[in-house]
Amino acid sequence: MTTKSLPTANRKLWWAAIKPPMYSVAVIPIWVGSAIAWSEQHHLETTIFWTFLGSAILIIAWLNLTNDVFDADTGIDVNKAHSLVNLTGNQPLIFGLANSCLGLGCLGLVAIAWWQQDVTVLVLILLSCFLGYTYQGPPFRLGYQGLGEIICFFTFGPLAVSAAYYSQAQSWSSAMLAASVIIGLTTSLILFCSHFHQVEDDLAAGKRSPIARMGTTRGAQLLPWICSSIFSLILMFTLLRLFAVGALLTLISLPLAVHLCRHVWQHHHQPDQVRNCKFIAVGFHFVSGLLLGLGLLV
Repeated sequence: MTTKSLPTANRKLWWAAIKPPMYSVAVIPIWVGSAIAWSEQHHLETTIFWTFLGSAILIIAWLNLTNDVFDADTGIDVNKAHSLVNLTGNQPLIFGLANSCLGLGCLGLVAIAWWQQDVTVLVLILLSCFLGYTYQGPPFRLGYQGLGEIICFFTFGPLAVSAAYYSQAQSWSSAMLAASVIIGLTTSLILFCSHFHQVEDDLAAGKRSPIARMGTTRGAQLLPWICSSIFSLILMFTLLRLFAVGALLTLISLPLAVHLCRHVWQHHHQPDQVRNCKFIAVGFHFVSGLLLGLGLLV
């Protein structure tokens, strides 16, 4: 590597560490929940929407930062060059920054509770934060027991989407619950795909992720079933009239799901080739969620 290429490589590591695409998992639940509320009430509290969105992004930053901190404790990130703890060499700094993000995010939620004189949204998101902590945080570390995808489903699906909907409507709806299942599945898919390239590191650290348990071949075989179940549920919810017909707009994202499944099947046994599959899953999550919200607005 030349001296000139060092800064470029370093920038790429920092970009990978900060994970900008991953912040879509904060945006999409709020977008979908708010879109359903608007479609039913034809009104949107923009101040609450933007405050909630800012708080959600800060909370995702907290999750990402603390995951690096807690993974450093177990040694699972020893070969992860783009860990923020490894890049900075300062674990307390990253932990302090993470908690600052959490505090600021919670302030936004407190503001929403104050404006509405209703703590429901605050309670729902605090429960989401607790579940997010149990994924990697001591003494729980439930992600090491292979429960991360389940935690992810409830955190970013039913809890986050219902909180976003409630922040606008201060009520509940069956369409909101149905949409939360879809968003929970597409978000969990990201985490599922993130394990394919790190099976050896997971097993060495005692992390029994689904891919570590079943192997990459069976994981690659399961992936098309997961993706097809997402589209099947959208069709079912539309036929049951829980979704407007516009929700079928989500089918436009089908090529992304096909690309994800093909890519993983071809490279599941090649860590360097399959490591980017989680970003394909992020793209599918973002596009399908964006289209779902647009369809429900129609």
